[in-house]
Amino acid sequence: MPNAPESSLIGTEYEVEVGPVAHGGHCVARTDEGRVLFVRHSLPGEKVVVRVTEGTEDSRFLRADAVRVLEPSKDRIEAPCPYAGPGRCGGCDWQHAKPGAQRRLKGEVVAEQLSRLAGLTPEEAGWDGTVVPAEGDKLPAGEVPAWRTRVQYAVDASGRAGLRRHRSHEVEPVDHCLIAAPGVSELGVEKRSWDGMASVEAIAASGSGDRQVVLTPRPGARLPIVELDRPVSVLRVHEGDGSVHRVHGRPFVRERADDRTYRVGDGGFWQVHPKAADTLVRAVMQGLLPRKGDTALDLYCGVGLFAGALADRVGDKGAVLGIESGKRAVEDARHNLQHYDRVRIEQGKVEQVLPRTRITEVDLIVLDPPRAGAGRQTVRHLASLGARRIAYVACDPAALARDLAYFRTAGYRPRTLRAFDLFPMTHHVECVAILEPVK
Repeated sequence: MPNAPESSLIGTEYEVEVGPVAHGGHCVARTDEGRVLFVRHSLPGEKVVVRVTEGTEDSRFLRADAVRVLEPSKDRIEAPCPYAGPGRCGGCDWQHAKPGAQRRLKGEVVAEQLSRLAGLTPEEAGWDGTVVPAEGDKLPAGEVPAWRTRVQYAVDASGRAGLRRHRSHEVEPVDHCLIAAPGVSELGVEKRSWDGMASVEAIAASGSGDRQVVLTPRPGARLPIVELDRPVSVLRVHEGDGSVHRVHGRPFVRERADDRTYRVGDGGFWQVHPKAADTLVRAVMQGLLPRKGDTALDLYCGVGLFAGALADRVGDKGAVLGIESGKRAVEDARHNLQHYDRVRIEQGKVEQVLPRTRITEVDLIVLDPPRAGAGRQTVRHLASLGARRIAYVACDPAALARDLAYFRTAGYRPRTLRAFDLFPMTHHVECVAILEPVK
């Protein structure tokens, strides 16, 4: 390891017994001296030999990979992906675990975060403790669901497309990503050279058949002539100002959810599992139970997924306000919802725009914040609006738990919580919490 400090422990090996799962795709173990290790490629209860990948004598904890399994867990299988394992692709965390075990581990992480950060038991959160697989993803051990409709490939110095290694900028070249959706694999990104490119994003919209490739050139590189296995829209991303310029084809793809078509432009955000958008809309609407004439907020609304679902259900006498910071996402949301007279989309950060609206009360709120969560200030403002129910869609259980604690202080408690395995083989889990005022 170049430039490693003299006290570096990188490469040091320990024989350890693996403890519980922790948030982030690893398990906790301790050396004989009591030093804490966060260990990837292991499972609770195993005896393994680990090799340190990060840390020094002075570190509060060390990161490590399990490089030899001495006593395997009954939940262990041989990783189906040839690129999984110590020092290899960092995209998947649980290729070596049976599908049911992956969901149990994710459930344990959600429960631990709720307890530690929100002071809630699963029962107090209205959760039965299960993580539900997406429709069609309940496969036998050793089979991998091909679910990822958007794959961001990095490109190495030789022009080969691959995926980043764990906590590294190094590229692991791949011939095929097992979790990539068929529409992504059919583009054949891994088969050709991408000289001069920093990254290649492949998008295969679910429901419409649209395909798109977003290219990010290295500074000064020329955009290549793109010949792929399927017709696509190709976009060029400028490094300097982050703007996206169309090279040819449509600058958007069409996604389907809740019996509606949504335009998503410039590689903008959309749930990557083909069943995710419908699954989340269903969970949110079942939790909120919108009524005709309700007023509602859709915060961090993206291209308008939940705003559209709410608009359908609150009717002509209801009203929906969406707030989104991304300029192109706002343009798409306004386009997608242009036929609803009682829907308004505002651009800006939620914590800045919401106070300017001077809204003092609403019936329903949906928030789907980024991974960092909504935060204390925004939660306090939302609680002051007196909504009879709030739906919180969370991609990170730690952020969800922190914000649930803020909501509890502000007078709201979870009525129900549901967890969905919309990112199989990874440590990620999606949750939907329905909150109501404390009576």
